[in-house]
Amino acid sequence: MAANAEAAKPVIMNEEELKRKQREKLKKLQATGGNPRPARTLFLFTLKNPFRKACINIVEWKTFEIIILLTIFANCVALAVFLPMPGEDSNNTNTSLESLEYIFMIIFTLECFLKIVAYGFVFHEGAYLRNCWNILDFVIVFMGLFTFAVDTINKIADVPVEKGGGFDMKALRAFRVLRPLRLVSGVPSLQVVMNSILKAMLPLLHIALLVFLLVTIYAIMGLELFKCKMHKTCYYVDTDIYATADAELPAPCAQAGNGRRCMINGSECRPGWEGPNNGITHFDNIGFAMLTVYQCITMEGWTKVLYWLNDAIGNEWPWLYFVPLILVGSFFVLNLVLGVLSGEFTKEREKARSRGEFQKLRERQQLDEDLHGYMEWITHAEVLDADREGKGLLPLTSGDSETDSLFDMEGKSQIIYYYRLARRWNRFLRMKCLVYVKTKTFYWVVMFLVFLNTLTIATEHHHQSEGLTSLQDVASRILLVLFVIEMFVKMYALGPRAYFMSLFNRFDFFVVLCGILEMIMLSTGAVAPLGFSVLRCIRLLRILKVTKYWTSLSNLVASLLNSVRSIASLLLLLFLFIVIFSLLGMQVFGGKFNFSDNRPRRSNFDNFPQALISVFQILTGEEWTSIMYNGIMAYGGPVIPGILVAIYFIILFVCGNYILLNVFLAIAVDNLAEAESLTSAQKEKAEEKLRRKLLRAKMPDKTDEERERIAKKLAEQRAKIEGMPTTAKLKVDEFESNVNEVKDPFPPADFPGDDEEVEPEIPISPRPRPMADLQLKEEAVPLPEASSFFIFGPQNKFRKLCYKIINASSFTNLILLFILLSSISLAAEDPIDPKSYRNQILAYADIVFTTVFTIEIVLKMTVYGAFMHEGSFCRNSFNILDLIVVGVSLLSMGMESSAISVVKILRVLRVLRPLRAINRAKGLKHVVQCVFVAIKTIGNIVLVTMLLNFMFACIGVQLFKGKFYSCTDPVKMTLEECQGSFLKPMENSLQDTVVAKREWVNSDFNFDNVLYGMLALFTVSTFEGWPKLLYRAIDSDNEDMGPVFNNRVDVSIFFIVYIILIAFFMMNIFVGFVIVTFQEQGEQEYKDCELDKNQRQCVQYALKARPLRCYIPKNPYQYRVWYIVTSCYFEYLMFFLIMLNTLCLGMQHCNQSDHVTKLSDTLNLIFTVLFTVEMILKLMAFKARGYFGDPWNVFDFIIVVGSVVDVILSEVDTALASSGGLYCLHGCAVNI
Repeated sequence: MAANAEAAKPVIMNEEELKRKQREKLKKLQATGGNPRPARTLFLFTLKNPFRKACINIVEWKTFEIIILLTIFANCVALAVFLPMPGEDSNNTNTSLESLEYIFMIIFTLECFLKIVAYGFVFHEGAYLRNCWNILDFVIVFMGLFTFAVDTINKIADVPVEKGGGFDMKALRAFRVLRPLRLVSGVPSLQVVMNSILKAMLPLLHIALLVFLLVTIYAIMGLELFKCKMHKTCYYVDTDIYATADAELPAPCAQAGNGRRCMINGSECRPGWEGPNNGITHFDNIGFAMLTVYQCITMEGWTKVLYWLNDAIGNEWPWLYFVPLILVGSFFVLNLVLGVLSGEFTKEREKARSRGEFQKLRERQQLDEDLHGYMEWITHAEVLDADREGKGLLPLTSGDSETDSLFDMEGKSQIIYYYRLARRWNRFLRMKCLVYVKTKTFYWVVMFLVFLNTLTIATEHHHQSEGLTSLQDVASRILLVLFVIEMFVKMYALGPRAYFMSLFNRFDFFVVLCGILEMIMLSTGAVAPLGFSVLRCIRLLRILKVTKYWTSLSNLVASLLNSVRSIASLLLLLFLFIVIFSLLGMQVFGGKFNFSDNRPRRSNFDNFPQALISVFQILTGEEWTSIMYNGIMAYGGPVIPGILVAIYFIILFVCGNYILLNVFLAIAVDNLAEAESLTSAQKEKAEEKLRRKLLRAKMPDKTDEERERIAKKLAEQRAKIEGMPTTAKLKVDEFESNVNEVKDPFPPADFPGDDEEVEPEIPISPRPRPMADLQLKEEAVPLPEASSFFIFGPQNKFRKLCYKIINASSFTNLILLFILLSSISLAAEDPIDPKSYRNQILAYADIVFTTVFTIEIVLKMTVYGAFMHEGSFCRNSFNILDLIVVGVSLLSMGMESSAISVVKILRVLRVLRPLRAINRAKGLKHVVQCVFVAIKTIGNIVLVTMLLNFMFACIGVQLFKGKFYSCTDPVKMTLEECQGSFLKPMENSLQDTVVAKREWVNSDFNFDNVLYGMLALFTVSTFEGWPKLLYRAIDSDNEDMGPVFNNRVDVSIFFIVYIILIAFFMMNIFVGFVIVTFQEQGEQEYKDCELDKNQRQCVQYALKARPLRCYIPKNPYQYRVWYIVTSCYFEYLMFFLIMLNTLCLGMQHCNQSDHVTKLSDTLNLIFTVLFTVEMILKLMAFKARGYFGDPWNVFDFIIVVGSVVDVILSEVDTALASSGGLYCLHGCAVNI
């Protein structure tokens, strides 16, 4: 047998080797894009050709792939080190880098050639150009060779090379950094992210088309409404100097109408201004209108555009254009992107989870718990062992026999004796330490030390006393010593192996090590301030120890740690994305942000670190438009070559902000769902333990075990017989956990899903109604048995009449109407003149409303009682809200005469009235309940976020305290120098300079103490104005010193890490939590239902499904018309006409010639006639009833009628032709 086993062994090894070789082959295929080898390549090289064999061996050699990747990395570094300069300037580094470019080009050309020889070019399957990565490589290599060829020809022909403002081919070389993505795609967690983004591409394309359509429609509307309206501004009379207030930019004005007037003395409103943002933001033609609308949708600076239009034409109606644009564009359409990505990410995670990832996490947690229990058991046994033999063992070693034996022992035996004695003492001490370490007292002592440590760091502030500084130093040293002692005590008690098994202990060890390192480096003076502060604040991470005994919080932390791989892979993807666009930006905009006003533009692409910061700023969406405007101006302003630059910024913003950053939210939602399931699993386990305890207490051990086993068997059998779905199977545990509530462990009621659910009554009708409709009808709350106000009993006729009134649907609708009217009356009040005639009329209306609401509450209290018994009026929180609102109204009416400010406060509280509608609308009530549930349980996330915010604020104090001061005169650097007056240069003023007083001012947001730091960081997390704070931090020098330009670019890491951690991830967890809560609340209704969500949807679909009705006319002439109208060719023709109409509408522009105007009017007339013919044909085909039954046809009808009216009016009076804008709605009618 042994011989057979030995003989069998090498066979198994061979199989393993074979598998390994197959895996290697697969890897090789993946590395080469999965290319099989064709019989012949380039019509020359067969498989037996020695040259091709050599090429295949080189290409499939693993080291070759590594060499290429290293070359790509080196190329990226070379592109990053390259310093773009204005014009044709250069330096030695740039020259040597340009010569290095040829080496890279040779390597990549060689790689391309070898792969083409090995796999063929394009004609057969698996050829070089059949792989998308290879296409990218080929384009880059071809571009490089092409530019090299052009340069060589120019040199030979002595043609001067123009480098000025043309598009540089080097920009395409930046795409070479995309190549590592093919290697990274082998990482499983990155595959989830990549797959979810790639699979979401098709639905994202649909959303992109929808956004494009929306932008086009609004651009055409804006073109019609606001064309040529933003080119007047205030000038000083007889000059070309803009008349603006101090430090303000010029804005549009109006010579007549309701627009802004020029209020500065000696100024006038006149045309000739290029427009806001150097003539980039306006609605003069379709291109600029679309750019302006897109900028508004991104919500960056949309209010400025609105206010500029208010200045130009008055503030009565432009808001009607912008508010729907923001509501539809920003809040709805762009959030569809998040929905799509979140859905795709969840699907990908579900696939991964089905492979057992979540199960692994649960098992790992279970294993940790078991290991912990096992260690506890061993420890307990050791303690018992020590206690048992301790009293006997230790005294024995110190008795008379010890002295006798000492004389007898010599040499080796004496050493053994003392060694054993030391071991026993060591064991005894270890047991004592272990018992002490496990106590709650020890834990709380450590927590107190953590609190003191936090307090020591948090008390640091600007201008603190010397005494406090020395106290902080002493305290931090003492605390460090105490933490070192704690660590060694734990290590001694548990032993190194058991100590390092716990994640918390490993974390503790790292923190203590950092503390010791910090002390050593501080004493030697070998640490930079940045490194020191970071090391010091690592100690704050100890606060996370609190999570040890806080189950839900520790589960949240566990799921966050579990998703680190997904987040890390996403961050890698994000970093690659930023690097690509930074290098591209350097090639296109490097050294070009130099303008005539000589003001430095902080967000630029002049070097690699600055380019990274600029791209990151665009990703956050803060002031991204200002960088885009600078880019457009760098290429000659809003004319044809310059405006194309906007494409770079739009692609960067869309891909980065809407796609990559929304994946963070997708990961956050997924994590929260995971954390919730972990918590619920643990709750179930805890309930089971409690149930077992109670059963053990009630009954003898044997019967307890037997009954429990029988209960489980019964549950399993029933589940098998009835074929319960997965969700119902999980309910078995719930059944078990509820056993202890019943005195008898075998209740007479059967298992869940038998008799507990009452079937809803289905009305007898020709067609069964869908389940959703059945559930919508709410049953009236029954009349309580107790008497109300101690007078009206349950059988009282007046009380029954009141019950009928309040449960009548007409009464509820009437109250809703009064709530609406009262809300309108509150909005209509004149806040400036309280005694105006309008307010007097509204005061009478208010009395009517208050009376109606009071009657409603009195009726309800009569029916349900006030608050003494179950189901009474005041036992419902929504009713209490009603009572408060009505009480406030009554109080404010009663105290009308008195002039106390309390009355004003009470009147303000009347604005809560619209909230009364919540209690009467079921859908709204669900949403509000969901918000309250989320607020209740959102504490964990708030705690983690606040903790991280506090830690970053402490680091910020270490880095920036007292460093944000500056003098109003930028030349002066200290408070002592910042005295007296100076000449301040003035822009857009008749005077070039003005005398101003020097002032030493601090930044509005600073890090002078921890609270100020937390406030500053909170504003950063909202993205509002964070670049300003970032550049203030970069310019910071020493305490109480003025700013030094670009002094510390490295501190930008602090802000970028904070934004990624807090703004991108933790803030998204809040959103994710609301999403998860909303989903759970939605499912709450169906918790007793045995069907899961998909099954319910199937049932609803089956109930709602009905055959499609198709109207076919019997009249032969009508049938011919119907046949034409319903044919797909007719649909395509109308679609083509709508597209043409949209193009013609977009053709208009500001200051257009009479020919264009005439052509536009003629085309408008033609399209109106064509669409009218379409409408008449459809009316003939479907008749009026069939035609108006389709909402799209109604929409078409309204547009056609509007267009006809518009044409008639413009023909009657030519003066109305420019303002009649109804036909612009044709752009909306894309009925796809």
